Amino acid sequence: MTATAPRLGPATATPVRLLLVTATLLTLLGTVLSGTASAHAALTGSNPKDGAVLATAPKDVTLTFSEQVAMGNDSIRVLDPSSKRVDTGELQNLCSGNIIKYGVALHAGLPDGTYTVAWQAVSADSHPVAGAFTFSIGAPSSTAVELPEEEAGGGLVGTLYGIARYAAYAGFIVLVGGAAFLLACWPRGARERPMQRLVVHGWLTLTAATLAMLLLRNPYTGSGELADALDLGGLKAVLETKTGAALVSRLLLLGAAALFVAVLFGAYAKRAVGGADAGGVDAADAGEGAKETSDLTFGLAVGGTVVAAGIAATWALSEHASTGIQPTVAAPVDVLHLLAVAGWLGGLVAVLVALYRTPSVERTAVLRFSRIAFVSVVILALTGLYQSWRQVGSWSALTGTAYGQLLLVKVGLVVVLVGVAWISRRWTAQLAESATPEANAEAEAEAEGLASDDEEADAGADPESDPESDVPAGSERAAQLARQKAAVATARRKRVRDADPARTGLRRSVLAEAGIAVVLLAVTTVLTSTEPGRTEEEAARANGGAQEAAAVPDRPVDFTLPFDTGGSTDGKGTVRLSIDPGRSGANTLHVWVNRPDGRPLDIPEVKVAFTLTAEQIGPLPVVPDRIATGHWSANSIQIPLPGEWQIQITVRTSDIDQTTVDKNVKIG
Repeated sequence: MTATAPRLGPATATPVRLLLVTATLLTLLGTVLSGTASAHAALTGSNPKDGAVLATAPKDVTLTFSEQVAMGNDSIRVLDPSSKRVDTGELQNLCSGNIIKYGVALHAGLPDGTYTVAWQAVSADSHPVAGAFTFSIGAPSSTAVELPEEEAGGGLVGTLYGIARYAAYAGFIVLVGGAAFLLACWPRGARERPMQRLVVHGWLTLTAATLAMLLLRNPYTGSGELADALDLGGLKAVLETKTGAALVSRLLLLGAAALFVAVLFGAYAKRAVGGADAGGVDAADAGEGAKETSDLTFGLAVGGTVVAAGIAATWALSEHASTGIQPTVAAPVDVLHLLAVAGWLGGLVAVLVALYRTPSVERTAVLRFSRIAFVSVVILALTGLYQSWRQVGSWSALTGTAYGQLLLVKVGLVVVLVGVAWISRRWTAQLAESATPEANAEAEAEAEGLASDDEEADAGADPESDPESDVPAGSERAAQLARQKAAVATARRKRVRDADPARTGLRRSVLAEAGIAVVLLAVTTVLTSTEPGRTEEEAARANGGAQEAAAVPDRPVDFTLPFDTGGSTDGKGTVRLSIDPGRSGANTLHVWVNRPDGRPLDIPEVKVAFTLTAEQIGPLPVVPDRIATGHWSANSIQIPLPGEWQIQITVRTSDIDQTTVDKNVKIG
């Protein structure tokens, strides 16, 4: 007799369907959020600086990053005001020690004007980064350069890649967690079609998502055009990268996982069920069969753990854990973290399917999973604390960066999930308490009745086996009667299954856990596309001085200082300095020297020097020309960068008498 897989009625199908719809919506939300998230490698410096105005053309342009990046010859492009490329197109690797620096040489004889530097790279944790800034030679000018509005890794390709990343995580969790639940908690469940479909769908989802990520990787980190997904040259370049190697390794490991699934639902399922039902078998044969089943279970456990750890390592060795501080410790910790997530959340999904889709699930199986889930939560807490310290680094980054805020949301969801899991454990305990001998006897009697119903249904399916049947053999009426009797038997099994209030409460709490887990997975996916708080703060500190200076409004600089050269005649007075327009680039300088009574003072020489201490620029000397008595001027003096400049004015009133006065002023 072939058992018919039970099907959900409308009442029980609705929660599962609602969970699937919620997962889909959160997937789209997660990919939209991840598409707008900051990238992981940050530009911490450049030469020339953003907004700098240079007196002469530089020989090259260099960029400094917070972590290792992958770049090619077209990764740095320098465009003149007419949008024509003026760099040589040959990337210069200037990395030294912990300094990550790349550059590109410029053609000689560049004319005055504003130049645009557009750059694009792939950070060490596999995420694309891009940006642009400008500098000017001589004086700023208008520019015809148009830069793409979309961020690196955005657009349609970014959305599809984000969906594939989410699906890969979900497939891994279901595959590993579902298989672990069957192997460690419910061996008899390996013969149930819903459980088989769950694990196989997890394998298919992870495989399809990995293939999609491999094809989308080239446009995701490059042009952003979906058509480039089929570019063989781009695919070849992807295979040479760390991420490409990780995706290919994952596909190879999924081949081994397919063999594991085949044995789990083939030889293992037959032995697990046969060993439990071998009541009339000789004791020696039964003992030998039990040993073979035990050996097969051990082999599957060891092999499955190795394959699952290998698949988890394809994330750990190509994303967050592979870069930053302590990568040799972070990688195995990340593998352990992913395995714990799969054991908990994947097993949770398996329990949900078992409660909703199968005729019954053994009470001992739920108790075993409860213990495994507790161990998984402890591992998650320990590894999560380490990862949080590594990626955030400070309390200010925990609350002041996007990564830290998302991490707080994730922690809150985990706390809620643990609370709901505690409720599930209480229902599980009630399940165990309700397993009295009387209840077991009643369940066995009911099972015998259902078996009789199944036999009658099979007899209806084959009229030839019933000599009193008036229904012609092979007629449609016979098939209809068989389907009706099978439906009645299934309905009875469902009523018996749903009659236990503890089981009903457990189903509801597990469904709530699974719903929270879907949200948690969406937040985790967004975290993988968000710049770690530690990196964001380091980049902010590196660029803080320039950003603060750039915020200074443009205004003429005008101040007056007293001086005293010590000379007996006309050694005292005031010097007034004016810089117009008072911003980086070309400026006009005026200096007036007056006596204490305000009348102009005719002196032999005045000199001015500019120093930007924060950037170690200067002193930049300026010798103004004498215009009239007590008045000196200089045109087109170049102030290369905004910031807080120290201006030194040297006043010489005789051949031996002179003094230098200074003042710090902010120039925008």
